[in-house]
Amino acid sequence: MQIGVLALQGAFIEHEQMLSRLGVSSFEIRQKRDLQKSLDGLIIPGGESTVQGKLLRELDLFEPLAERIATGLPVFGTCAGLLLLAKQIKNDDRRHFAVMDITAVRNAYGRQLGSFFTEAEFNGIGTIPMTFIRAPYIESVHGDTEILSCVDEKIVAAREGNLLVTAFHPELNEDLSVHRYFTEMVQSA
Repeated sequence: MQIGVLALQGAFIEHEQMLSRLGVSSFEIRQKRDLQKSLDGLIIPGGESTVQGKLLRELDLFEPLAERIATGLPVFGTCAGLLLLAKQIKNDDRRHFAVMDITAVRNAYGRQLGSFFTEAEFNGIGTIPMTFIRAPYIESVHGDTEILSCVDEKIVAAREGNLLVTAFHPELNEDLSVHRYFTEMVQSA
């Protein structure tokens, strides 16, 4: 199994470290030629969704990744990655991959000072640590999208087929549960 980690901006190194701890091979996707490697799954890290969207297009990565996602590539988006995958963003007109049937709210918890840590239940895993940094949340899910976790009655994790999103950053904690959950999705895809 080989997981590509989008390495344009954000906490991509931390995702690579989590995968390494699970014994899963990963590589960074920085330019189009990186997509020539065997790719079983993709992680889109947190960061700034507008910057990542802009860089994806400028580096000619957007279309090739969009095609792979459309044909079933398993994708895990954290924070900004959630926004890149969302079909609707309530407070932003920009759309990126727009493949997951969710409505997200950008910067829903406010600025950097609104960042926080909690522990909450994640369906199929149990109680896990969650770090939120200028995080979005999911206002609503549609179609076959499954809610995996809520914090204070706000949806913070969901899955639709081969797509997994979290509003929080599991890569910033020691717990490997969410990354293991994703690698199991990749194995069964």
